[in-house]
Amino acid sequence: MATISGGVRRTGRTSVAPEIALRPLTARSVVLSVLLGAHPPELPVRDLVRIANLFDISDATLRVALTRMVTAGDLARAGSTYRLSDRLVERQRRQDEAIEAGTTDWDGTWEIVAVTATGRGPSERAALRTRMTALRLGELREGMWLRPANLHRTWPPDLAGLTRRFSAVPEADPVDLARGLWDLDGWSGRAAALLRLFGDAGHAAARFTVAAAVVRHLLADPLLPDALLPHPWPADALRVAYRRYRAELVSLSRAARLD
Repeated sequence: MATISGGVRRTGRTSVAPEIALRPLTARSVVLSVLLGAHPPELPVRDLVRIANLFDISDATLRVALTRMVTAGDLARAGSTYRLSDRLVERQRRQDEAIEAGTTDWDGTWEIVAVTATGRGPSERAALRTRMTALRLGELREGMWLRPANLHRTWPPDLAGLTRRFSAVPEADPVDLARGLWDLDGWSGRAAALLRLFGDAGHAAARFTVAAAVVRHLLADPLLPDALLPHPWPADALRVAYRRYRAELVSLSRAARLD
């Protein structure tokens, strides 16, 4: 696994070395990245095979990966066409939101979510914590989550019975509060490292692996109001770089279909 690292940055929460782990290129990662970027998220197998060939992945390897992904519930197959499962369509929605970064004007109000459900086991608590993090909430203490109320979103109905939601204006300095909830310097450092790595990646496979890391990093962007962010904040530059790459990937997909 390749990594990129730099000097240690100290933040209000921890000391962070901006190290980026690049997952190896596999047939599964190619299929997922292509379909997560496709709208609708489906392609015939002949197109997936041709796209995989662009990354030196053989037909046989790609077809084995497709079969395993159907068995694992990642994909659904209809004839010769493969489509993302409902679970991964939800992941695509979160990815699209991370890339487009839709926010609203902030009036200083914070969204507070208290977990009220009791009697949950460790796995259920871990799953709920993952959900809260995906909703870009920061954990002040166990069972108490909050963030600036600058996101336009609908609260998931299945969480209504597990949580209570409030709006408030904290007495604490909002900048200090944000830094206590999120490792902003660490996120910024890793984003800057990714941008440098993206600029240095020339080969298609190298750019693909960096782009996958960019998407994962954008999913962890807390999407805070500008007033609470350190400057410079490289999130917009990272989104621009990924949008350009996604356009390249679409062009590669079209070229593969016409080949």
